[in-house]
Amino acid sequence: MSKSENNIFIYGRNPIIEALTNRPNEVEKVFLKNSLQLNSIDGLSDLISKNSIPVSKVPPIKIQNLVGRVNDQGIVALLSQIKYTDFFDWVAELDLAANPAVIFLDGIEDPHNFGAILRTAAAAGIAAVIVPTQKQSPVNATVFKTSSGTAGRIPIIRVHDINQGLKDLELAGFDVFALEGGAGSSFWETDFTKPTAFLIGNEGDGISTATLKRASKTLKIPMVNNVESLNASVSAALICYEWARKRS
Repeated sequence: MSKSENNIFIYGRNPIIEALTNRPNEVEKVFLKNSLQLNSIDGLSDLISKNSIPVSKVPPIKIQNLVGRVNDQGIVALLSQIKYTDFFDWVAELDLAANPAVIFLDGIEDPHNFGAILRTAAAAGIAAVIVPTQKQSPVNATVFKTSSGTAGRIPIIRVHDINQGLKDLELAGFDVFALEGGAGSSFWETDFTKPTAFLIGNEGDGISTATLKRASKTLKIPMVNNVESLNASVSAALICYEWARKRS
């Protein structure tokens, strides 16, 4: 095990296979030396596929920069600094009669955005933040710093499949509202009378078409002066506090 800028890494084939076998929710990402193939390491490819772990193929110098001069065997894994909350354990203890809200991120890749969203969600009383395994910033040192430590105060739930995660929310009684540019109703004019999930898209691609279809309704943030969109963390802050204002 090694630490680099407060990130936690493990290296070597057997330790990474052990982690993926026994505690896959702690594995954020795998870095593989670009001359290696996943299927050349017995059992690794299946475990990565089963748990939807992102893989980056990188030059040897990148791996050395992460863990130093060690016997890394060409493979390094980034571990989460927190333990993710299990969705079903979380929802079983949730007071749905209180009409809670969650933020569901469709892949936020900038750790500063992610940290800012966690901080706002915690401050506004949001019940949890749900993230996918793909195209999502890990909970790393930058996220902790930007969140001012609130990354450990609000449940963070990780799902391997966004659409299944949204389906599970719907089955639990949540309405899903997608923030989608100029489309849909103004969030000022929308009442949140049920448990609510706010879906916020990736910084570059927005919300995928398939994921958008699962939304109960699309919401827009009214803007003037030909401004087309806002930063993801700013959008999250506005919707969190509009929900909190109407709830109070």
